[in-house]
Amino acid sequence: MSTHGSPSVRTPAAASRVAAGVRRAPLVLLLPATAAALLALLPLGYLGVRAMEHGWAHAWEIASEARTLELLGRSLGLAAIVVAACLVLGVSLAWLTVRTTLPGRRIWAVLATLPLAVPSYVAAFTWISAAPSLAGLPGAAITLTFACFPYVFLPVAAALRGIDPAQEEAARSLGGGALRTFVRVTLPQLRPAAAGGAILVALYVLSDFGSVSITRYDTFTRAIHSSYQASFDRTPAAVLGCVLVTMTVLLVLAENRTRGRAGHARTGRGSARPPVPLRLGRWTAPALAWCGAVSAAAVGFPLVTLGYWLTVGSSDFDPERLWSATVATVTVAAAGAAVTTVLALPVGVLSARHRGRAARLLEQSVWAGHAVPGITVGLALVFFSVRYAYPLYQELPLLIAAYVVLYLPVAVASARAAVLQSPPVLEEVARSLGRSPLRVLREITVPLAAPGIGAGAALTFVVIMKELPATLLLRPTGTDTLATRLWTETGAGAFAGAAPYAAVIVLLAAIPSYLLGRRS
Repeated sequence: MSTHGSPSVRTPAAASRVAAGVRRAPLVLLLPATAAALLALLPLGYLGVRAMEHGWAHAWEIASEARTLELLGRSLGLAAIVVAACLVLGVSLAWLTVRTTLPGRRIWAVLATLPLAVPSYVAAFTWISAAPSLAGLPGAAITLTFACFPYVFLPVAAALRGIDPAQEEAARSLGGGALRTFVRVTLPQLRPAAAGGAILVALYVLSDFGSVSITRYDTFTRAIHSSYQASFDRTPAAVLGCVLVTMTVLLVLAENRTRGRAGHARTGRGSARPPVPLRLGRWTAPALAWCGAVSAAAVGFPLVTLGYWLTVGSSDFDPERLWSATVATVTVAAAGAAVTTVLALPVGVLSARHRGRAARLLEQSVWAGHAVPGITVGLALVFFSVRYAYPLYQELPLLIAAYVVLYLPVAVASARAAVLQSPPVLEEVARSLGRSPLRVLREITVPLAAPGIGAGAALTFVVIMKELPATLLLRPTGTDTLATRLWTETGAGAFAGAAPYAAVIVLLAAIPSYLLGRRS
């Protein structure tokens, strides 16, 4: 028993539960996390209502059609190819830029994050316009790989900075070579970070619409969009959306299994001392060639192509319209990133600090909404606002809600990783001194995890700024973003007219991408 303001007394059983990391989640985290999960699940409710309009039998008939199974194979095949390629690119570049004597390591780290500044649909256009023969699976795989590998590079680079180098040095002192030490000692410690990045890549590929449309590769998202446009009957598209969400849930469950025990996966906040960089020696030239080739394909080629369209042809774009679209883009992206980060924080803390069923369910609910195509999220929110909240229809809050549903996992993954790398003992000490859960969150958890949370906010800003389908449906009347203007010009075949909007998107996204690269 304790008096107000005095340290609370824990029973041995309670101390044992705390030591094991099993604590009851406080309401200050559960309530906002539940609100975020319910918002993320709103499109799923819409899909369920639409899919069941004509009964289970009709929905099953659509789901079991040969065309649906073909789309399933094509979507999963594309995701598998892109994830595997992104793991190779992301892990190799992270290791080279963090743990070796690679010349110009900081420059290469920045270049490895800059693909985040190039929207996948812009990259797809540049590749297809230069090599039309790449249309189909090759073009989609190339485009999405170079657009997504930073999602693996950033968390793996952060994990490499945090893990203790003593284990690697001990392995090398026992006769293990550099490669063997990396595979047996370093790589297992990188597994949680790599798995988190891989799941983001997989969900991005499954929900992508712009690049697969431009490369003319049929996946679930393209089929859903075609179904919405071709008929007033939303049931087939809703059933396809349900299949896509099912794939997402299975992927999230698989990723959760790769985490292993939280105590094994978590690394401390920094190392006792910095690791000694590994000398590349005769491998310096191949390493530089590898980094240069990846940067040239992911950043150089799209920029050169955009430069061509800016200088060739007659581009009579309106500067005032370009400025208006730029201001609107920055406004909605900043607002969306701020709200998304605030809602992601309690989910990330719960996932990092609590192993209960409620924490797992809330996190999985957030991830499930991420693979719903942007057009489906937009139509779900239109359906909801028209029926239950009409004043929000075609207003900024509704567009922000769509961004939260689509990109909450991006911020959650960053928040979770940042909280895991902060020592929980400081939070335990604060609680033992009578601090409330809210004060512990505000004074201990958030300040310690602030750099990682800020990186997540910057990453969220970048991806929101490039979002297209939901913005097309939900943007306020008379408002155009850079992405919607770019899509309009491209759809009309005015590639020179679209180039200025694409160039400004890349320029704006390059700023936070550069900062992320400097941080890594």
